[in-house]
Amino acid sequence: MNPIKRIALKALSYSRKNLKKYYKIKRKLQNVANIFFRKRYKLMDHKIMTGDREIPVRIFSPKRKTNSGVLVFFHGGGWVTGNIDFYTHVCANMSNQTGNTVISVDYLLAPEHPFPEGLEDCYNVAREIFQNLDLLKYKASDITLIGDSAGGNLAAAVSLMARDKGEFMPGKQILIYPSTYNDHTENSPFPSIRENGKDFLLTSRQIQDYMDLYAPKAEDRFSPYLAPLLAKDLSNQPDTLIITAEYDPLRDEGEAYGLRLKEFGNKVKMHRMKDAVHGFFSLPWKSEYVIRSYEIINWFLSSSNARSEELL
Repeated sequence: MNPIKRIALKALSYSRKNLKKYYKIKRKLQNVANIFFRKRYKLMDHKIMTGDREIPVRIFSPKRKTNSGVLVFFHGGGWVTGNIDFYTHVCANMSNQTGNTVISVDYLLAPEHPFPEGLEDCYNVAREIFQNLDLLKYKASDITLIGDSAGGNLAAAVSLMARDKGEFMPGKQILIYPSTYNDHTENSPFPSIRENGKDFLLTSRQIQDYMDLYAPKAEDRFSPYLAPLLAKDLSNQPDTLIITAEYDPLRDEGEAYGLRLKEFGNKVKMHRMKDAVHGFFSLPWKSEYVIRSYEIINWFLSSSNARSEELL
């Protein structure tokens, strides 16, 4: 990594406030940015009714629809921050770069709504989409789950829950630098927690804080729906693309999840983004990391079952 870039990242990492104390301020700062994003894009807001709860979603159509697919997107933010407004620029670009419709889910956030409430929102929206194919005029094979960071965790958990409940089953999932494990202290079995846990924007301390806010009950930390890597059975999962970042504390657990999926007979493609840090997927669309990500994502989305043996 460029030495100047590394010094800047270290300074930014050091200056970050205590997450547990300031997460509400972080939300407010994100909402200021939302005013700008909402004015730039044409979008359609909708609510999906599940039981007695209305879950907001935002639907993005590409400027040029070149594919028939639907990407159901779960945003990042450690299950605590982030929302469909803050991720509007990401989802608009995702739709335009892939030529697919994107449905972004505004799930409930912790700590006001701890595990598994946000996950249940994500699962319920995915189920409604799969069970109303005629209304949406799509096929089940057209639908892919996708998420970044905590959203990648949620996408993986929704796929596991879908298999266990038998109500629907995604054919593909895309996990971008996902959280898949429950321990991000020095006791973690993954070297990237120690190697990248202090000076590369997202710190291991912040990840622990997010986890404390999301899952305050110790017993929940061992649920495979919170830490998919702990699942005893990872069979019958979607074809999976995992993109990690070289200088991300979550790098190794994301890649370990890919290897375990493969051990259970699933088709998996993994790519480690060289020189990148956690969060690069939200950079402006002309960023080299974002451009490369969509090259990989579009290859993955275009891979038919007949070509699935090409997946690593």
